[in-house]
Amino acid sequence: MNPVNLHTETIGSGTDLVLLHGWGMNGAVWEALAEELSSRYRITTIELPGHGHSPYSESLHSLQDWANACLTVAPKQAAWIGWSLGGLIATQAALNAPHRIAKLVLVASTPRFIQSDDWPHAVVRGSLSSFADTLCSDPQKTLERFLALQVRGSAEAKSTLRRLRQDLSHRPLPHPDALDRGLHLLRESDLRQQLSQLQCPTLWLLGERDTLTPASVAEDIRQLLPSAEIRRLPGSGHAPFLSHPAESTSALKKFLESPHE
Repeated sequence: MNPVNLHTETIGSGTDLVLLHGWGMNGAVWEALAEELSSRYRITTIELPGHGHSPYSESLHSLQDWANACLTVAPKQAAWIGWSLGGLIATQAALNAPHRIAKLVLVASTPRFIQSDDWPHAVVRGSLSSFADTLCSDPQKTLERFLALQVRGSAEAKSTLRRLRQDLSHRPLPHPDALDRGLHLLRESDLRQQLSQLQCPTLWLLGERDTLTPASVAEDIRQLLPSAEIRRLPGSGHAPFLSHPAESTSALKKFLESPHE
């Protein structure tokens, strides 16, 4: 099986840092943050399978496959920042190759996105299933609905939505099969029992008004991973690095630059 060479972009110099975007988006969402951090870090932005300029292959079926595809094009060792679905993939990558990931930042992400009896601080299954139902018939409308859901509750909802739309428009639309597979990964993945196996320091950056990854999941994460650092950003929704860039960048710099055992 031939490997899928995902599209990457590199900026800056210094310690290696990998950025993974979320479902339906592309690497353009990171441009402002990458520019801000580029004076101290060599930043590799990876576009997920079938997103932006990255090709899609049906051979990339599981969360493990997507994580390994990202590891294939990533630096040999780096800190990783993953947003939403990108955070789920980054977590799996850290489990697959613990020697490759020095630090892990999960932005608006969670080990399980869907509610269950023992995991109440998540979205109901129907919320994401409805996107899957309309995806084939109208991918563009489905993406628009998802963008609106990402900014719901944010104090900067209008400006954040405008920025997300701009970022999405700068690059090719995601492959419909990649969107469908990404939704499947969001609905079915559950890494809760594996969190304790993480060997690197972790920061969970949560938006207090996020409706997709409720900030109330913080205590659940802390029970599964007592060593986790957790930061809640007041007024922020699901894209804190866009709606609250100064606060997000400050939290990221503090974590990335702090010594950890």
